[in-house]
Amino acid sequence: MNVTIDHTPPRERAPSPSARLSLTPARTVPGQLNGAWWPRSRNLFRELPALVDALIGPRGQATRVTVNPARWPIIPRRVPVSGHILHVCWFTDEQHPHTLVLLSHTVGRWELLVIPPETRGAAAERLMSAAAAVGNLRTAGRLMADEEATGDVTKARSREETWETDGGASAPPPRPRPLDPTESLPCGRGR
Repeated sequence: MNVTIDHTPPRERAPSPSARLSLTPARTVPGQLNGAWWPRSRNLFRELPALVDALIGPRGQATRVTVNPARWPIIPRRVPVSGHILHVCWFTDEQHPHTLVLLSHTVGRWELLVIPPETRGAAAERLMSAAAAVGNLRTAGRLMADEEATGDVTKARSREETWETDGGASAPPPRPRPLDPTESLPCGRGR
């Protein structure tokens, strides 16, 4: 696996659009995740400031974020965020590819499901709701696998509906075949 680490010094950034974020309500039973984040791109330098602003805001400073490089083509070492520098680290074996961990001395630790930017709206909505559900015990990997299975069912239905509307026809139901008087019935009973 190739990981590109950006060693260029932090530069001024254009304002980021607001973060698409869904969080578990405060003061609830802790689950596997604290919520979900649906970035608009795979550019951490551009996406992280909006996420940190939404999570931490004026309550403190985020100090470090960890990601798995499987989903991020370039990993900057430092990202300027709200007047300070956020350090970005990466782990391949210790962290699931669909998670992001944000650390703050003042606010604590946030573990978020990262929904791929190319995910369709309905699927992202389902994932965001599931990850932020009170007492959710499913991991990021389980949530993504469940959604993939749901997506496969949705795609199959869509293909079938397209077939039906495009003039295709579903297979006729199987016809019962006539019984041969010499055959035995199920369970080995004769007539």
